[in-house]
Amino acid sequence: MSMLEIVAVIISFLGIWLTAKRRLLCWPVNLLACALYFKLFLDVRLYADMVLQALFGIAILYGWIVWARGKQASGEVVVQPLHPGRAAAGLASGAIGAAAIGWFTSHYTDAALPWMDATLSSFSLVAQYWTARRHAASWLLWIVVDMLYVGMFAFKQLWLTAGLYGAMVALAALGYRQWRQTRQGVARAI
Repeated sequence: MSMLEIVAVIISFLGIWLTAKRRLLCWPVNLLACALYFKLFLDVRLYADMVLQALFGIAILYGWIVWARGKQASGEVVVQPLHPGRAAAGLASGAIGAAAIGWFTSHYTDAALPWMDATLSSFSLVAQYWTARRHAASWLLWIVVDMLYVGMFAFKQLWLTAGLYGAMVALAALGYRQWRQTRQGVARAI
């Protein structure tokens, strides 16, 4: 456990908590967390997750813009439904991305866990996109991905990061509950 990992865990936890609470401040906090984890994953040779952090940086900027535009007059971020066709397309994209990234990293890098790292990275991008689009279903995908990340980080002996991802499972459950309640409240008001 390094000081870098400790700081990354604290900043990441704060960013996810702010996201679950639908606060715009989540975006700059999550951007900082991405930068910290980019360096950490480079150090432990989890290259797909390192690249994922760079892609998350781009997705965070996108999400920040979308959320800023998707606020109500009260300042609350509006939750949007995820249609089944779009959900299927997102999951299919995640699977294709996992296969492509896994093949590349298993053949051309010294990645520690190329297939697992690639799969989790690819589906994390799908979940991040869904979060940026304000879909409550993003939290369900985060729950699955984060549970698997706990095992991968424990295997790599990144204990604090494994603990963070365990906490992120709980935060994702909280986020899903809150976003779903918000969405149901909006549906009743219409």
